[in-house]
Amino acid sequence: MTAGWYRREACGDLIISLHIQPGAKRTEIAGLHGGALKIRLAAPPVDGRANASLAAFLARQLDVPPSRVTLLSGAGSRQKRLRISAPPAQALAGFVAKVEGLG
Repeated sequence: MTAGWYRREACGDLIISLHIQPGAKRTEIAGLHGGALKIRLAAPPVDGRANASLAAFLARQLDVPPSRVTLLSGAGSRQKRLRISAPPAQALAGFVAKVEGLG
C-alpha cells in the first residue's frame, strides 16, 4: 500500500508524513494537507507534550502500543515523519479508509 502521505515498508512498518496543528480545540484527523496527513492536536507545543500526544493518538488509531510509535523527524516542527512498527493490517486498512474518506 502506498499513497503520498504514507508508505508501508517490506518489514511491515508504516511511515507517515504529517502536518500538525498543535493547540487545537480537540485532537482529530483533519484530512490531507500538501501530501501529508493533517492532525489537529489539543496539546500545546511545549516540552514535547504535542509529540507525546501525537504518538498516543496514532497508537490508538492504529491499535498498537505507544512504544511502537517513533518520531523520525520534525521534533520541533509542524512537519513530521513517524514510524509505526507493524500495525495490524485491519487497523491500517480502517485508518487509511477513514483518512481517504475525509478527502
